[in-house]
Amino acid sequence: MADIMRARIADGSYPIGSRMPAVVALTEEFGVAIATAQKVMRALRDEGLIRTEVGMGSYVTGRPPQ
Repeated sequence: MADIMRARIADGSYPIGSRMPAVVALTEEFGVAIATAQKVMRALRDEGLIRTEVGMGSYVTGRPPQ
């Protein structure tokens, strides 16, 4: 799941500045538990690919290194 999301950020499917899908939507798309989707979002945030604003959502801030 994390690799797919990194690829989507890299190829512009999730453009810089765009809002990421909600965790619940990701659980439905990937068929994973909420905890798994939250862990992936934390990893993307820790890598500097997204930023999270409490009550607002997560937004793409960068591209993964090629």
